[in-house]
Amino acid sequence: MKPRNFVESANLAMEGIFHAAKTQRHMRYHLWAAGAVIFLSLLLGVTRMEFLILTFIILLVLLAEMLNTAIEVIVDLASPDYNPLAKIAKDVSAGAVFLASAGAVITGYLILFPYIKQPFTGVIRSVEDASEHLTLIAVILVMIAVVLTKAHSRTGRPFYGGLPSGHSAVSFSISTAVVFLTKNALISVMTFVLAMMVAYSRVSLGIHTIREIVLGALLGMVITVLLFQIFG
Repeated sequence: MKPRNFVESANLAMEGIFHAAKTQRHMRYHLWAAGAVIFLSLLLGVTRMEFLILTFIILLVLLAEMLNTAIEVIVDLASPDYNPLAKIAKDVSAGAVFLASAGAVITGYLILFPYIKQPFTGVIRSVEDASEHLTLIAVILVMIAVVLTKAHSRTGRPFYGGLPSGHSAVSFSISTAVVFLTKNALISVMTFVLAMMVAYSRVSLGIHTIREIVLGALLGMVITVLLFQIFG
């Protein structure tokens, strides 16, 4: 059915990402690698331009893997029986993923190795404008963690049901970041109440259990706290 608005379109897009993560082992590997590279780039204090390049190459690999998955599904649909042309289509799409991954490895090496090579010369430093930077990174890492957890538990959809609650994870991640950013008790309490309302709405609608929203909240808070404690 054709989506009626932007929200439905975005949810269907997330369904595609979630399906790839749930069914494709290599997609899960790429997501784990993406999270590790993002965390390592923060730890090593790469520049904003270097971080932008790393982010772009990560997205390129994920895009290639998803296109490869889509091509495989289309080929299987069009040619359920063995066909040499179908094999070529799958091999070429897999080759595209390999090239993108090889490029990502080379790019990551060229950017990160100089930082890793000199661990005793002040390479490990706080990120410039850490507060703003870490808030965005925290939400990204939380979303990656939610997708990976749901993919491994094979429950729910990206933002509907399953373990853990993605809405709770993101809302409590943002609420926790607000505590570090504002250091204001009233604003912190208000954002925490908003996060609680988001979590409660998922239970009241029958989308999640209390256990799922609690685990989602803990996931969001723990990742955010760790990032701000280490790099803030």
